[in-house]
Amino acid sequence: MPKHAVRRVMTATAAAVGALALGFTATPAHSTTSLDYVALGDSYSAGSGVLPVDTSNLLCLRSTANYPHVIASRTGARLKDVTCGAAQTKHFSQAQYPGVAPQTNALGADTDLVTLTIGGNDNNTFINAVTACGTAGVLSGGKGSPCKDRHGTSFDDQIDANTYPALKDALRSVRAKAPNARVVALGYPWIVPATADPACFAKLPIASGDVPYLRGIQAHLNAVVERAAKETGVTYVDFSAASEGHDACKAAGTRWIEPLLFGHSLVPVHPNALGERRMAEHAMSVLGLG
Repeated sequence: MPKHAVRRVMTATAAAVGALALGFTATPAHSTTSLDYVALGDSYSAGSGVLPVDTSNLLCLRSTANYPHVIASRTGARLKDVTCGAAQTKHFSQAQYPGVAPQTNALGADTDLVTLTIGGNDNNTFINAVTACGTAGVLSGGKGSPCKDRHGTSFDDQIDANTYPALKDALRSVRAKAPNARVVALGYPWIVPATADPACFAKLPIASGDVPYLRGIQAHLNAVVERAAKETGVTYVDFSAASEGHDACKAAGTRWIEPLLFGHSLVPVHPNALGERRMAEHAMSVLGLG
């Protein structure tokens, strides 16, 4: 073979090898380094109680270690975080506090990714259920199901009648404001175990029969979030399996959610730093990010 032909073969071979190498080392097609990412939602999104606190808006008790910041730091996405503790679905389209704009104002046609956790504060479901069951548990000495006996299906009824339609409206508003974005709704990790743990009563004073009752309310809320997400073309991230065994009754270092009493967070019954990281990691796994 002539020398010039040999050189052409060698050049072509080198180019092919180089292309193959790039196939293994170049940035994957799903790289998020150019994503414009907007985070919406309530205190579970904001990481309320997790240090360090975002001092740009103390009203919202937002953490710079919340799951949106974890996702952004691990993917290189450009994050605009407007999450806010105590937010309800209505605060997607209404100001929550003076100087705190409606959350969907942060969205636009150039938004690529939106994450949110919302719905738990509508009807004050979480705070009312935990407070009611905690009070009833203390008064009963942890026996029976005094919270269920008193409140029955009232929490579930409010979720169906009020939270579900509000969720659909809120998710539709997100889709309208960010028509080109992938919108992702994260569920709520388990707060209580499936059955009562007597050793947990000092930290989470829920009567033994009310532990499955409270868990059932949370499961119902998550199911409604999932239903509203599917009906509006939003991706749902389910934590029912991932957060099993990481509820507020577990030891520090295992639990994702802090207990009502004797916890290590400024805000009880909310995700700790580990919980926010695990929420981010599970969401990234479901979404194929990172």
